[in-house]
Amino acid sequence: RIMSYLNTGSYGLLCLLFLSLIHCVSPVKVQMPALSPTMEEGSIVKWLKKEGEAVAAGDALCEIETDKAVVTMESNEDGIMAKILMEEGSRNVPLGTLIALMVDEGQDWKQVEMPPLDAAPPAADAAAAPVVPSPVPPPKPATLRLSPAARHILDSHGIDPKLATPTGPRGLITKEDALILLKTSPVPKATPAMAAPSSAPTPAATPLPPGSRPNIPPLSIPGKPGAPGTFTEIPASNVRRVIAQRLTQSKTTIPHAYASVDCDMAAVMHLRKDLAKEQIKVSVNDFIIKAAAVTLKEMPEVNVTWSGDGPRALDSVHISIAVATDRGLITPIIKDAADKGVQEISANAKALAQKARDGKLLPEEYQGGSFSISNLGMFGISGFSAVINPPQACILAIGTSRSELRLCEDDQTLCTQQLMTVTLSSDGRLVDDELASRFLDKFRGNLEKPQRMALA
Repeated sequence: RIMSYLNTGSYGLLCLLFLSLIHCVSPVKVQMPALSPTMEEGSIVKWLKKEGEAVAAGDALCEIETDKAVVTMESNEDGIMAKILMEEGSRNVPLGTLIALMVDEGQDWKQVEMPPLDAAPPAADAAAAPVVPSPVPPPKPATLRLSPAARHILDSHGIDPKLATPTGPRGLITKEDALILLKTSPVPKATPAMAAPSSAPTPAATPLPPGSRPNIPPLSIPGKPGAPGTFTEIPASNVRRVIAQRLTQSKTTIPHAYASVDCDMAAVMHLRKDLAKEQIKVSVNDFIIKAAAVTLKEMPEVNVTWSGDGPRALDSVHISIAVATDRGLITPIIKDAADKGVQEISANAKALAQKARDGKLLPEEYQGGSFSISNLGMFGISGFSAVINPPQACILAIGTSRSELRLCEDDQTLCTQQLMTVTLSSDGRLVDDELASRFLDKFRGNLEKPQRMALA
């Protein structure tokens, strides 16, 4: 065709032909990556590159909230950011979902070829087209896209979704769009839905099957006083959803056994004061971590985890510490805690706790723990039982210390002891009651005589 255009002198047609060949630029697809072994979906927190901006291999593209922390996603190759498909705030994006498009260096990023993102829904509509006599209805469902929360809000209040102004990606009506529409809609539309349970004609018109539960109450309207029976929907973060899954898995698949013991903390308190005089500041929890690690090294039969095939003995002692954040409970690990001194453990624990609160933990900093410690003593909790973090075999729950009068065995006189209740939750398949009792007895001995543990 090109040679024929040259022979006929059709230079204008030749230029049009070349323009049609280079009009669309093949994109480099950027997909939602797996940033942790347990990650199944992520949320886009912030884009660090803008459309049209140059990208080099290793540059940070965006921040993604995983099931454990907020992780920075880096680019694997050079190019130009052409199109952002998932905006900031997009939640629960499955792995492998296309989130952005890039083009190679030197290419026109504005002419990037958009992939057929919505190819599947039109195919389903085309298959159903012969059943519908009129060709007009099929396009309507394709253009009206609602999130599940927005659909529930609008349906429960009897509001036409066509009145909403979509702000989501590709014309999606989000939950926020539905709530804005509720504010501007007349109040009487929502009143019958809330008054329906108290009126007699409505249940008669739509009777419920025998033994069925009533419908869930409607959502409360922002900016207005909550009506009786309404509720407010709170979106769950990736971290809290994973926590819910792991806790359910733990309590339904692990036979929990519990054992408690009181530890005298007088020696630890005196040692802390002596170290403070030398400008060495360590916490009681640092001594607890050290005592647990040393005890695990002395009793390797407790330093085990459960795999699909059975028990698995661990070569290293990695202690997971529970850190409360606004996103949920995170358990960073102190590696090789038995080989570290209390001062080094204290520095590691403070650094990991700060990174956990900032959402900056790396996968290797919260995966692979062999034993967990949860300390609620600073909140005044006298004692509690913690839930095992699978596949670990044990978790130690620490309560607050208290002063008690007890009879001294040496001279049969009353003396004041600083006691702290410690409860061990153990996997009955790995650590039976006798082994758990011996572990607690040795742990108490290490904690009550801290000179037995090496200090750095």
